[in-house]
Amino acid sequence: MRNIKQIKNLKGKKVLVRVDFNVPIKDGKVEDNFRIQKALPTINFLSKKGAKVILITHLGKGGETLLPVSRSLNKFIKAKFVPEIIGSNTTKSVADMKNGDVILLENLRNEKGEQGKDKIFAMNLAKLADIYINEAFPVSHREDTSIVLLPKLLPAYAGFQLENEVKNLSKAIKNTKHPFLFILGGAKFSTKMPLIKKYLKLADHIFIGGALLNDFIKAKGFEVGQSLVDENNYGIDKIIKNKKLIIPDYVIVRNGDGVMIEKTIADIYKDDTILDVGIESVKLLEPIIKKSKLILWNGPLGKYEDGGAKATKEVLKMISKTKTESIIGGGDTVELINEMKMEDKFSFVSTGGGATLDFLANGTLPGIKALK
Repeated sequence: MRNIKQIKNLKGKKVLVRVDFNVPIKDGKVEDNFRIQKALPTINFLSKKGAKVILITHLGKGGETLLPVSRSLNKFIKAKFVPEIIGSNTTKSVADMKNGDVILLENLRNEKGEQGKDKIFAMNLAKLADIYINEAFPVSHREDTSIVLLPKLLPAYAGFQLENEVKNLSKAIKNTKHPFLFILGGAKFSTKMPLIKKYLKLADHIFIGGALLNDFIKAKGFEVGQSLVDENNYGIDKIIKNKKLIIPDYVIVRNGDGVMIEKTIADIYKDDTILDVGIESVKLLEPIIKKSKLILWNGPLGKYEDGGAKATKEVLKMISKTKTESIIGGGDTVELINEMKMEDKFSFVSTGGGATLDFLANGTLPGIKALK
């Protein structure tokens, strides 16, 4: 991928930067600005070099305005919000830009062409600028117009954060350090099973948590009660006896009376709902964490929004006390890290969710391929 530092003269150049400001919003306010902050080095670099920076991003599934995002962005840099993507207002706003100015266009997904690989939409966007930069790692696994078509119409470069993502996540794929611990949580078993199979070959241990754990408990023949499980098996029976797998024996459940209690997987009742990994199992993970030279983690260990955040927080604290190289991703896990103000305690915290999973599984993404 070409680096933006390779661009010889940015002064006066109109630069279209595809960022990912798809951030959680509640009551008209951004709840977590992690992704916004991670794009700032690229935006500031371009602005200081005298470029005219045009930011484009999506939010949600479409129909939402980026006005709250604009307010959050303006806490860090001055950026004009243009409530339009393609049109006379946008054309005039771009024409009026001075060197170093930054503008943010409206939600890309408010245009049908964004998710349809629409060549006409891509050409209309390309007309706005001289250069394209991808600084949207979290959505680079999607074949959206702004991700895969724009790089074919303009000179294309990778933003600083996109480069950081590729550089750091690649450490978990090539020339990995050992002992290597992979912690995998969250749900969506269909997206996680390829990772489990791949990292059974690459890692020394794989610790299973989140809703994935429910499927393994069920596959072992134990009751899972009212817990979330995947209806498909995905071949768990073929790997469940692998000695590299660590399947916790203790879980936190909410029983039929609404009481949260820790118990062994053999003691789960039909009216129980598994919410988290038990602390007894977390304690057994501690010596493995201390011995590991590389830890890769994706997805929370419990249903944190329902009170199942304790195990995730305890394991984050354990890792933060070591000098082990640690790479952590997954939106929910990162949200907890930000809540705990612990980002600087880990080697690298990925901005991606699904993109991180896809990169770890495949070693590249459509948006990365498009830059080459």
